[in-house]
Amino acid sequence: MYQELSEQEILRREKLTEIRNLGIDPYPAEEFPVNCNAADIKENYERDKLNYKDISFAGRIMSVRDMGKAAFAVLQDSSGRIQIYIKRDEVCPGEDKTLYDSLWKKLLDIGDIIGVQGYVFTTKTGETSIHVSSFKLLSKALKPLPIVKTDADGNSFDEVTDPEFRYRQRYVDLIINPKVKKTFEQRTKIMNTIRQYLNDGGALEVDTPVLQSIPGGATARPFMTHHNALDIPLYLRIANELYLKRLIVGGFDWVYEFSRNFRNEGMDRTHNPEFTILEFYVAYRDYFWMMNTTEKLLEKIAMDLHGTTDVTVGDKTISFAAPFKRITILDAIKEFTGIDAGPMDEAQLREECKKLKLEIDNTMGKAKLIDTIFGEKCEGNFIQPTFITDYPVEMSPLTKKHRTSAGLVERFELMINGKEIANAYSELNDPIDQRERFEEQVKLMERGDDEAMFIDQDFLRSLEYGMPPTAGIGIGIDRLCMLMTNQPSIQDVLLFPTMRPEKKEVVNEAE
Repeated sequence: MYQELSEQEILRREKLTEIRNLGIDPYPAEEFPVNCNAADIKENYERDKLNYKDISFAGRIMSVRDMGKAAFAVLQDSSGRIQIYIKRDEVCPGEDKTLYDSLWKKLLDIGDIIGVQGYVFTTKTGETSIHVSSFKLLSKALKPLPIVKTDADGNSFDEVTDPEFRYRQRYVDLIINPKVKKTFEQRTKIMNTIRQYLNDGGALEVDTPVLQSIPGGATARPFMTHHNALDIPLYLRIANELYLKRLIVGGFDWVYEFSRNFRNEGMDRTHNPEFTILEFYVAYRDYFWMMNTTEKLLEKIAMDLHGTTDVTVGDKTISFAAPFKRITILDAIKEFTGIDAGPMDEAQLREECKKLKLEIDNTMGKAKLIDTIFGEKCEGNFIQPTFITDYPVEMSPLTKKHRTSAGLVERFELMINGKEIANAYSELNDPIDQRERFEEQVKLMERGDDEAMFIDQDFLRSLEYGMPPTAGIGIGIDRLCMLMTNQPSIQDVLLFPTMRPEKKEVVNEAE
């Protein structure tokens, strides 16, 4: 392993041996028939006491208060914590007191998982507790938990806040920081709300390939691997867009997928190399319909999660009540920089970037220059939900040309709290135009742009069979969860974020 055993770990291994010497299996295989949880007991006991006369409960020992021949302890299960009361002569009614005197008092530790049977009662101080008639060791913990103190109202003190520890050892983070678990329960609720909304609208959830021969559907640097049997290179998908649009060609009217995507790029508080995107595509719709639908979906998520459309994000209150503000990207650039970027060519845009002291290089074409200006000078100003619309054609190789404005496409990005949350188009379904756009991407690749799109010949072939007018969107689930759960970093809404290799050093743990 990465470290030598600490004193506490050595002691726990010695206790493990003693437990086995007592003839007790510290990791029994048989089922322990749990019939209630901590939250259920606390919520329902007072009004339905008869149902709690014979209960079977299991949880992790979080604290012990020894009183000689009796003890109080706190157990934690998936729903929360509850106090138990254990008395020597009741769990060991005969002459043999080994189970209590040796196992309970000497060989069990904070972090061990036990099962108890007994009945629920209320202590003299008014705390709902479990009176234990028998108990069983279900799993001996060999590593000690960090100490986190919790008062009677459930408030935690001395919480472990070191992100290096929390993200790397998420399993410990979940045990000792109850608020963390709530975040991931809310994440699941967000995804369930989205599924219900889309399913009720008639959408079909599908799966598309993670391993792809062409990394298409986005401008990003892919991860590359190799398939030995076929002796071909493969890429981890950067997007699932082109496969979902193939399904629209095939006759599905509305498809969606929660797509696990991979991009071989930098990491920061809003980027992780592995992330989740919701993409859905709807035949016979356009980006105006998609804006209206997106507003309704996010409004519903906020209401289902919080009971209000006003959501606290850091020191701000963000309103998800529809309708959202709409502004074109060129108007946004003009508003915040004074630059009229629309008529400018690449050379002129490059000069403007230099005046703004933006970092650029010669591989960047017009699209990336405009994107850099917007990203650095405009994006952070949009705190309330805002649709940024009508992008220059160079920025959107998969988007249909604007119906009334030459040189633009029918695309929007949704900005919230200064970050992009969604990207949507009236999808390009002209196969000849699409081929020309891909060829422009190849030229950018030849200039050194390692995020330019590959040409996907099979996707072009599918378009030649005819794709109906279609609206499509990608919504960043991780960033959306950050907003809806008031978390400052993408690592706080990913159970297992990507981390650097662990350093080989001794970790000091508290008992």
